[in-house]
Amino acid sequence: MAAPIVSLEDIALRQGDGLLFDQLSLFIGAKDRLALIGRNGAGKTTLLRLIAGTLEPDKGRRSQQPGQRIVLLPQDPPVAGFETLADFALAEPDAPPRHEVEAIATQLGLDLELKAANASGGERRRAAIARALAQQPDLLLLDEPTNHLDLEAIDWLEGWLTRYTGAFLVISHDRTFLTRLTKACLWLDRGQLRRQEVGFGGFEAWTEAVYAEEAKIADKLDTKIAQELHWLQRGVTARRRRNQGRLERLHQMRASRKAMLGVQGTAKLALATDDVKSKMVIEAEGVSKTYGDRAILTDFSIRIQRGDRIGIVGPNGAGKTTLLRLLTGDLQPDEGTVTRAKTLNGIAIDQQRKLMEPTKRVRDVLADGGDWIEVRGHKTHIQGYLKQFLFPPSVADAKIGTFSGGERSRLLLAREFSRDSNLLVLDEPTNDLDLETLDLLQEVISDYEGTVLIVSHDRDFLDRTTTMTIGLDGSGRADVVAGGYRELEQLWQERAAKAKKAAPPKAAPSPAAPSGPAKKLSFKDQHDLDRLPGEIAKIEAGIAAAEAKLADPALYSRDPKQFDRLTGEIDTLRGKLEAAELRWMEVAEKAEALG
Repeated sequence: MAAPIVSLEDIALRQGDGLLFDQLSLFIGAKDRLALIGRNGAGKTTLLRLIAGTLEPDKGRRSQQPGQRIVLLPQDPPVAGFETLADFALAEPDAPPRHEVEAIATQLGLDLELKAANASGGERRRAAIARALAQQPDLLLLDEPTNHLDLEAIDWLEGWLTRYTGAFLVISHDRTFLTRLTKACLWLDRGQLRRQEVGFGGFEAWTEAVYAEEAKIADKLDTKIAQELHWLQRGVTARRRRNQGRLERLHQMRASRKAMLGVQGTAKLALATDDVKSKMVIEAEGVSKTYGDRAILTDFSIRIQRGDRIGIVGPNGAGKTTLLRLLTGDLQPDEGTVTRAKTLNGIAIDQQRKLMEPTKRVRDVLADGGDWIEVRGHKTHIQGYLKQFLFPPSVADAKIGTFSGGERSRLLLAREFSRDSNLLVLDEPTNDLDLETLDLLQEVISDYEGTVLIVSHDRDFLDRTTTMTIGLDGSGRADVVAGGYRELEQLWQERAAKAKKAAPPKAAPSPAAPSGPAKKLSFKDQHDLDRLPGEIAKIEAGIAAAEAKLADPALYSRDPKQFDRLTGEIDTLRGKLEAAELRWMEVAEKAEALG
């Protein structure tokens, strides 16, 4: 067996008065594709720093195989102090080759000569990705790599990692990203690190099996400590089951909304009955907006009813925030009208995360220092409210400065959701949140009685929450579909296929042009090009079937051997899938080069 790229043995690390990790061990091999999952504050980013060697443990040993390069892509790229993004991307030590950085930046649509101080979060993230990938690491450590990226950049990164021959370990809240790329999961929970050789698609089944075993033990212990330890785990399992019912209700709402849609690309109600009119929250008619010579929106119309959950997606700079401001009244259109209900009372949680003062306590932020909080007109004890947002009641007197970025974001959500409102505006709400908090946010949005506007690049989150989705392409066009990102993507793919089919055929070579000997693929290359798409589809179907069986939460306790067999089968299939995809890309590129 090949030596691991890096190993941690019996690691202990102190945080404050206690231990964040104790007796933690980890080995990462040359082909590992790992998801690191855990709650905000569990120490995921700290563990990445230990693996990278930028943080020393208090106890234990870190070993790295000689000659192996480990590169960390941090969650917050340290661009401060650099004149341009190029200066940051090419900074010593370990500066990558300039041409490699520029090639990746070009593919990501990034201008490296941008002033670092003026760069957006997405531009800083792209520069950090270009710097990290250009170093050609043997092990790539990715801390929330999709934060602030638009869908086009996320697709590009997924494609790069699919072709990447090294190992990677990724922290991400993006379920779609994790499901497509990972082959094994690391679960960091209460200072303990567990590993399971199953991709993210089997993660929830595995963790629920672990929680079920722990709950059996806890039920036998009639102590307050045991109850306090397991309230969260039971809540998480129950929440996931409740969310299945919410998804079914969401599908019913989408079906109802689809029946109301008029011509594709608008969201006008077919029959404006008195009942429909009374439910109207926002109505846009023929709205256009330009900046200089650039069209942001052209002749856009939509009718939004009470209870609608509207997702807004598109490339960075396509006008998503502009559309939000037009709908909420913060910006006036150049043409057309936007009418809003007089009773509209909105709150906005923006992507800048203007977080609370670090010296304040949790109770200061939520309850003005008291024990009771007003939650949409009803008094609730602060400790009970904290539990609803996955905080242990003991944090009521904790200082905000002791919280991780994700915990601060969760506390901000708790504060904002307590306010009385009938319109909720969420601009990139999933950044910095862990997967369990995303489950919670999905639940809160589902139960919210008002209307929700969501700007997000998180495909899975949109599929779980929205009744309608607006897609902007940056040209002024806005597509509206009933459903989430999946339905919008299907529309765009169908349109692209029609455009390709309608495109004029390539011109034949001029008769006067000298013709050399005809070139074509070898028999083997042509055979692989023809057969591999079908083979890839079969392998993907096999993976999906195995992961569907793993989704049974009782499987692990009922038949641990079958659980292990299925995880091994998925790992084998993913290896075959990777090899097949690489071979298909190789022969497809040859075929394209030959014209």
